[in-house]
Amino acid sequence: MNTQLAHLCRLAQQPSRRIVGLMSGTSLDGLDVALCRFTGTGPATQVVVEQFATVPYSADTRQRIQQVFARQQVNLQHLTLLHAWLGNLHGELVLQCLQRWQVPPEEVDLIASHGQTVFHAPRHQHQLLKWPNATLQLGDADHLAVRTGILTISDFRQKHVAAGGEGAPLAVYGDYLLFSQPGEDRLLLNLGGIANFTYLPGSLDATAVFSTDTGPANTLLDAIVRQHYPGRSYDEHGALAAQGTVQQELLSELLKHPFFQASLPKTTGPELFSLAYLQAAQERSHTQHLAPIHVLATLVALSAEGIARAVRQQLGPEPSLPIYISGGGLHNPVLLAAIQARLPHCQLCSTAELGFLPDAKEAVLFATLANETLAGEARIIGAGSQAVPAVSLGKISLPG
Repeated sequence: MNTQLAHLCRLAQQPSRRIVGLMSGTSLDGLDVALCRFTGTGPATQVVVEQFATVPYSADTRQRIQQVFARQQVNLQHLTLLHAWLGNLHGELVLQCLQRWQVPPEEVDLIASHGQTVFHAPRHQHQLLKWPNATLQLGDADHLAVRTGILTISDFRQKHVAAGGEGAPLAVYGDYLLFSQPGEDRLLLNLGGIANFTYLPGSLDATAVFSTDTGPANTLLDAIVRQHYPGRSYDEHGALAAQGTVQQELLSELLKHPFFQASLPKTTGPELFSLAYLQAAQERSHTQHLAPIHVLATLVALSAEGIARAVRQQLGPEPSLPIYISGGGLHNPVLLAAIQARLPHCQLCSTAELGFLPDAKEAVLFATLANETLAGEARIIGAGSQAVPAVSLGKISLPG
């Protein structure tokens, strides 16, 4: 047998595995790197986060990604080169983190790399009925594996699409395995560029688990800040939005988009919730000349309303359960207050109360997917047309 395949088999049979989970979201702020120790698989999974860091992207890196990010037309040579370049960059950032943590690369069993999403195209969004759901993440895992010398599992979203899903949200797999609690119904809400939630029943019934995107969380807020406030990439603590007033005419136009009327589950991305979407709504509502602080206040209301509508649509008009929040939006008290006002009977909490750093959660979840791909079993989560396909996610890249 090929020695690397033999090594792969040994890893799958080990009682525990050390996995580096990588995540870079649509905010383009940097690479989340989580060093995790996994014991067991499936519902018996136990994970300890040994180290975590967010390595900020340089302005040059963000600029390179933005040339292809959520764009209908791109330079094909730049796209091709960026795929390899990001793989090498992520590998270098992993090695830098391991050196800082004094962990030799040979003591890491594998890397779980989400990659950098640059375009998400579910059929309901592209409206081309003869074409399938599709999604694209950059950061070639072969380059990452060779650069680090560590077995790498990547491209988790493609199998989900191939099996009939939309490629998102995938957090449901890890949420169910890591955060389910007997006797307590829970909602796990991620406030990244796009907001998504996973409902976890206290019965632990996998067929009752549910996950969906709800609309924008931070993507439009960050875009407005970058456009109007040079040197800033986001509205820290919601301070700018707090100075503004929600403009109801604009909010009403924003909420008329068919996405908010579509049935659950659904997925979306910054391809839809872009500055062009905002500009069109401002033109229809004659609010083109609003001060940026009022636009930001209105976009906070949009994010909160999208979340609340989806939660009520799934759980009834007056849901009452704890909501454990992760992602950058957790640090925006204006957004949290807007969500709380619309879901008054829910208790907003941080995933820190579950023993997980909120900023590390997504990187840990993709490490969980890699652990399942290597040593677990495919399982159906959800029921009927809302079921998550029973597939092993991820492609395996050998380091040599």
